[in-house]
This record gives sequence, C-alpha cells and structure tokens, in this order.
Amino acid sequence: MARPEFTVSVVARYLPEQSAPEQQAYAFAYTVSIVNSGDVTAQLIGRHWLINDATGARQEVRGLAVVGHQPLLQPGEHFEYQSWVRIAAPRGQMEGSFFCMTAEAQPFEASIPAFELSQQSALH
Repeated sequence: MARPEFTVSVVARYLPEQSAPEQQAYAFAYTVSIVNSGDVTAQLIGRHWLINDATGARQEVRGLAVVGHQPLLQPGEHFEYQSWVRIAAPRGQMEGSFFCMTAEAQPFEASIPAFELSQQSALH
C-alpha cells in the first residue's frame, strides 16, 4: 500500500537588524527543509502555523502554498525555503503542519515539529 510522507525540519535564527526590542518587535528567519520520505509522488498544497511567544500571545496562520510554491516531490526529493516572523518577545515557539496531496488525490498532513525562536540564537 502506498505510504505518503513528508519529513520536515526547521532551523531558526534571530534577526537583530530587523528587530526593535524597545518596541517589543523581535524578528526571526527560519529555513524549512521538506523531504518526500514516502514512496509516492506528492504535492504540498497549504500550511498551518501556530506561533507562540513568551508573553503568551498566539498567532495562527493558514494559507495556500509556501513562499508562492506548491512543490511536487517525487520520493526522495526535497524542497527548501526561507521565511521570517516577528513576535513581541525575545523568545517564542513555532509548530504546525502542511496539507499535502498524493498524485492519486489522497490527502495527508505533514507535521512541522515545534522549534524555538530565541534572541540567544544570534550568539550561535
């Protein structure tokens, strides 16, 4: 039986030049790597992000595509993109999922594991 699966990893870093701590604005870039780790061709259709910061604020973002792309990946192929987010605290966390579809129109979700947003990441 076909096994659709995308494996997702994310690396984030603080953007001091885009941040304004005196205005509670902290910017972070993140690079998302998506690998088709399943055994069927599949396409990323949409995204769902949950963004939390240390103040307790929560943002939810849903939409089609990622940075204007809906990549179609053969088994073993990968896609990488960069984006950014601004939060109101020097620390936060993001997690979410991608809505995907196989070439045979079988829907599935790919989990985006939680990752930290930290002003300290500028030191690494």
